[in-house]
Amino acid sequence: MRVLIADIVTDEIPAGEKLPREADLAEKFGVSRGVARECIRAMEERGLISVKHGKGATVNGSDLWNMFDPDVVGGMLDSPRSVEILQSYIEARRIIEVEAAGLAAKRARKEDLEKMADALTRMEESVRRPNSSAAEDLFHEADVAFHQALFAATRNRPLGGLAEYIHAALLAARWPLARPQYRTERALPEHRAIYAAVAAGDVEAAKKAMTKHLKTIEGYLREHAASVNATNGAAA
Repeated sequence: MRVLIADIVTDEIPAGEKLPREADLAEKFGVSRGVARECIRAMEERGLISVKHGKGATVNGSDLWNMFDPDVVGGMLDSPRSVEILQSYIEARRIIEVEAAGLAAKRARKEDLEKMADALTRMEESVRRPNSSAAEDLFHEADVAFHQALFAATRNRPLGGLAEYIHAALLAARWPLARPQYRTERALPEHRAIYAAVAAGDVEAAKKAMTKHLKTIEGYLREHAASVNATNGAAA
């Protein structure tokens, strides 16, 4: 499925084109027809293709793709569209999370603050570990848990449900914007400032702290974009 997703998001198989038949996919990948059928069903669930009985599977345009699905996100991040998709997620976070921080400052309960504090502690502990993929995973999981706790503190269930989709996508998108070397001087102080403002019930300070944090991430995106452009220029 990931191979086919990669072919779709890079336009190797463009919108409107038909996928190979189940039997052909099974032969190409050395799997059973049942596995090929499940792959097609999974891609249809993600909005990548439309299946009509007797006519097979046709690739959909990107406007129908599930942009919160980690497999779709992962495929796009490995494509020339990585900067575009990351920019879209950061814009979505800015629209949602700044206001969420303000609501959390108004409504956070003791248990919400405890969960935010626990996630912050785990972020700090991961930074003290030797640099490794395991430490990276721990940091990102704790980072997502911090933001999930903040959304829970808004007491707005639809907002919290929307955040779940965004954060699942962000876990898939974490590597291009990971900057372990800056965590002690940027990531941790920024999260501490968000927590302190929410704990103090200071709405404007919470929104300001979240805005600053997201601007830092936007800076990482600009660095990533410059790196991608330089690589593409060298390849050309």
